[in-house]
Amino acid sequence: MLKDAPIGVFDSGVGGLTVVREIIRQLPSENVVYFGDTARVPYGSKSQKTIIEYTRQIIHFLKTKKVKAIVIACNTASAYALDTVAPEVDVPIIGVVRPGAYTAAHTTVSGNIGVIGTEGTINSGIYSSVLHEYNPGFRVIGKACPLFVPLVEEGLLNDSVTDEIASRYLQVLKDAHVDTLILGCTHYPLIRSTIRRIMGEGVNLVNPAYETAISLRCLLKEQGIYRESGEPEYHFFVSDGTDKFSAFANSILPVELVETRLVPIDEY
Repeated sequence: MLKDAPIGVFDSGVGGLTVVREIIRQLPSENVVYFGDTARVPYGSKSQKTIIEYTRQIIHFLKTKKVKAIVIACNTASAYALDTVAPEVDVPIIGVVRPGAYTAAHTTVSGNIGVIGTEGTINSGIYSSVLHEYNPGFRVIGKACPLFVPLVEEGLLNDSVTDEIASRYLQVLKDAHVDTLILGCTHYPLIRSTIRRIMGEGVNLVNPAYETAISLRCLLKEQGIYRESGEPEYHFFVSDGTDKFSAFANSILPVELVETRLVPIDEY
C-alpha cells in the first residue's frame, strides 16, 4: 500500500536529523529513509547550480527507495532548488522554509524578525521573500552564521568556542530588537540552548524542523497517504563517514541503534 511507503528526507549532513526527530515524534508510524550528503557538506557556500545538481541526484536515489513523499530538510536546498525540482517529481515534496516562515509571521508582535542560516540561505533572501508575502511591513534581519554547521558536525554543542562565536553572530540581532528568531538551518536547533541563552527569554525561537513535521502530517492526510498505525522502520544513508554519522544520530534520535549505509551518490 502507498501508505506504507517511506518518507524520503535529505540534508547536507547531520542537521536534517532534527527534522527526522520531529517526524518520529509527530508521525510515529511513518517509515523514513534519510540521506545525509556528508561528503559534500556544507551546502551553504556552494552555488545554486551546484545545489540543484546535488538535489536532483539525491531525489533520484530516494526514488529508488519507493518514497511516497520527500522532505528537503535543508534550508539552502529548499531556497535554491525546491522550486526548480518540484515540477520534476511525481510525489509530494516540501522544504523547511515556508513552514518556519509561516509560524514566525503568526507569532511576532513587533514585526522585527531575525533569521540565521548559512550564507546560501541568507543571500537567497528566501525567508524575507516568504515573510513579506504574509506582511510587507515586516522588518526582516538576516545573519549568516557559517561556522555553526561545522561546530555542530564536530559535536561541539556545549563548548566555550561555540558560545563565543554565537555571541558575535547574534549581537546584530539583539541590537535590532527582534522578538522572533528563525533557526534557518536544520543544524541550529542542536545549539538551541546556546542561542536561547544569548538572545534571552523574550525572543521566540522558531524551529522549522518541528513546523515542517506538522506540515508534512497535514500534507499526507490531505493526500490520503498518512500511515496512522504500524511499527515504523528507519533507514539511514550517507555519502561519507558512516560511523561518525551513526554515533551522532544515536545521540539525538529517540530510536534504537542507528545503522548507516554508504551511498556513492555521484552515480545517481
